[in-house]
Parts: sequence; C-alpha cells; structure tokens
Amino acid sequence: MKVKIKRLNERAIIPTYGSDYAAGADLYACTEGEVTIDAGQTVLIKTGLALEVPVGYGAFIYARSGLASKRGLAPANKVGVVDCDYRGEVMVALHNHSSISQTINHGERIAQMVIAPYITAEFEEVDELSETIRGAGGFGSTGK
Repeated sequence: MKVKIKRLNERAIIPTYGSDYAAGADLYACTEGEVTIDAGQTVLIKTGLALEVPVGYGAFIYARSGLASKRGLAPANKVGVVDCDYRGEVMVALHNHSSISQTINHGERIAQMVIAPYITAEFEEVDELSETIRGAGGFGSTGK
C-alpha cells in the first residue's frame, strides 16, 4: 500500500520499518535542538510530516517499547489517531512517566505508526439488546 507523505520541514525524516515484518514504522522527532520533557510533563513533538492516509484506513500512533520501558516516554493519549481526512502535521504528545527529566533530540525515534483498516459503524438505537451469559457484568466480573 502506498501512503502519500509530505515533508513540512526539510529536516523531517520519512518513517522507517525496523525489520521486514515490523507492523509499526518509526516516527522521528523534527526539532530545533533539544527538547526537555520534565517528569510528569507532556510535550508535543513535531515530526515535520503530513500524510494522506487512504480512505478506510487510519494511522495509529503507539509507544515504542524501548523508549517507554527504558525512559518512561510514551504518547500521552496512549494511541494517537490520524484520520484519513487529516492533512496537518503529525505530532506526538509525548508524556514522561519517569521521575527524571528526559531529553529528545532531532532525529530520535519517538513513536511508531501502524496503518490499519477501520470500520465506520452505523449506530442503531434499540429498546433492548440480546441477552448473553455475561450480561452487564463489567470490570473483573469474569473472575479472571
């Protein structure tokens, strides 16, 4: 699948896959110098890129496992969603979950992006829903 991508900044780095079968493409910071993210703080990190995601697909932005587990940096919204009709700059709201300040430099891998299909639901209001064994049991109700 081809996804059109536009550099909004000449220093922007096109996303790359770390291996032949990687689901997520690495997104790179496009910064002017160092960006410090204090403990507990969230900072919008620019990528310098805009996308044209095909209709019926979204670009979903997830944490990079190494950055999250080693440095405590992960997207603040857990999963960012780039809709197929969005044409603005892709940015990552990077949150510092650690107890110390962390620094991001230009060209550093900050998140991973997965292009995936989605279904647009047609919501139908009804008076009753079908019954199941579980019913309305919620959080922890299955005993597992």
